[in-house]
Amino acid sequence: MPEEIIRPLSVDGVRFSYRVQPHSGPDGVPATEPALIIGGALQGMFGWPQMDDHLGDAADVVTADLPGMGTADPLPPGPSADLLRRTVLAVADDLGAPRLNVFGFSYGTAIAFGFARRHPERVARLALGGVPVHIDAAQVDCWERARRQLAAGDREGFAATAADALMCLDPERPVHRRELARRYVRRSFLHALTHSPHAADSLHRALADRPDFSGGLTGVPALVFAGEHDTVTSPARQREFAATIEGSRFLTIEESDHWVVLERAEEVAELIAGFFTGRRPAAGVVTLPRQAGARAGRT
Repeated sequence: MPEEIIRPLSVDGVRFSYRVQPHSGPDGVPATEPALIIGGALQGMFGWPQMDDHLGDAADVVTADLPGMGTADPLPPGPSADLLRRTVLAVADDLGAPRLNVFGFSYGTAIAFGFARRHPERVARLALGGVPVHIDAAQVDCWERARRQLAAGDREGFAATAADALMCLDPERPVHRRELARRYVRRSFLHALTHSPHAADSLHRALADRPDFSGGLTGVPALVFAGEHDTVTSPARQREFAATIEGSRFLTIEESDHWVVLERAEEVAELIAGFFTGRRPAAGVVTLPRQAGARAGRT
């Protein structure tokens, strides 16, 4: 496999970087546009090896430490949505790519969806997983408790509370590799808090900024998926959101929750690879009509 490339960039003086794993197809020509993966809060450029494995023979795989993540500069004060959209545009321009395949997960779905609404002509296909369309009062209370723990210096307590808030812990609802994923998420939060000077601020921003998933979208082939036991935002609400995207496809993935990308890593990677390369849709994918009354187009 060709060696990865890491490129530094900046927007408005805010420094960040992205990584490219060049495609390894046998004929030397990628089968589809570069695939940009945008993860959740604190998920940086090195957290997606399964995407390298499943997409690497068809496309350049692009991951990033966007502002507030990993090695990038912290987000400046104030709303961050516009800045983050422009960092994605900067990556596309630096790649020299007229269009990208874009996959956003969790917190990253807001960035990916916002970019697609502002620049639909630059998006070949859009995949969104674990979309936090609606955060209920119980979730807000849980995250407020985690915030107080972090402010008091209780990193272990924060990591446990934050991880549990993102997972379905009901023993009556089966989740594949639940405890393994739970331990991994806790360790990831602790590692980020220990090694990134602005990890705590990034988490606060991810929780405080309420993403905008309104307005609909047309002209971009889209796939939305959810873990069947997602307790952050229910699959039903995620399906309602998917219906605001004209002609989108939607499916739920069994025995998984919000952390479906960990619990069903291979299945998710194969799903995204199939969608981006135009292979047959996975079983259970539903093509949705445009939701009546949804506004579409650019913001």
